[in-house]
Amino acid sequence: MTLSGIGQGTWNMGERAADKAAEVRALQLGLDLGMTVIDTAEMYADGGAEKVVGEALAGRRSEAYLVSKVLPQNASRQGVVAACEKSLKRMKVDHIDLYLLHWQGSVPFAETLEGLLALKQAGKIHEFGVSNFDLAQMKAATALAGGDAIEANQVLYNLRRRGIEWDLLPWCQERGVLLMAYSPLESNRKEQERLLAEPALQAVAARHQATPAQIALAWLLRQDGVMPIPKAASEAHVRANAAAMALRLDQEDLAQLDKSFAPPRRATPLDML
Repeated sequence: MTLSGIGQGTWNMGERAADKAAEVRALQLGLDLGMTVIDTAEMYADGGAEKVVGEALAGRRSEAYLVSKVLPQNASRQGVVAACEKSLKRMKVDHIDLYLLHWQGSVPFAETLEGLLALKQAGKIHEFGVSNFDLAQMKAATALAGGDAIEANQVLYNLRRRGIEWDLLPWCQERGVLLMAYSPLESNRKEQERLLAEPALQAVAARHQATPAQIALAWLLRQDGVMPIPKAASEAHVRANAAAMALRLDQEDLAQLDKSFAPPRRATPLDML
């Protein structure tokens, strides 16, 4: 399956029963509009988001590239297998396309890797990767036996949080490791409003007859091997995200954004939420 430029995030979905139908419809509309990647995790709403995803994929599993994540406390050799089975059951699917360790905990990654390789061999997952890994962790993980099969690293990345451009992003690009950008429009309403109110972003949006949010997504999309995964729970929001895939920023746009959102000048600790 060809992966879509933008994926669909599900953080905060599945938390209220009253919102479930709308969340299911939003994910299905996203599939209709070509956003084939759906990202979820066992942590989100304590499995509730995975149940929403399962309903959205009923009868449509073949249309989606499904990503989920295992919590670090469940990432032992046997624990990761058991956690995956529970995720499969919640989503009512027979496999996960890409299964990620949500972040590094106390379990050595070598042990987690054994479980991931066993799941892949059994056909329960097709590929595996990590989330919230910095460059040192990526180098250590990929040096392990089987670690060179890591397909993706999901990290916090947006216009205001560009630290990974110093070292992690080019390292992933050189090795063909997909960089999935979570919270591409920031993580809460206050931070998002600050980002989208930036005059430079609004000016670029006006030139393209687009919204600031669409420009922020297009800014991520312009880079090889980077996939933003915004969450959208309304039809209008889903359509706006999908439309961002058609935008193309030029050098004038990028230069104007760089002046307001400066690229990193040195290595910095990995941003996490």
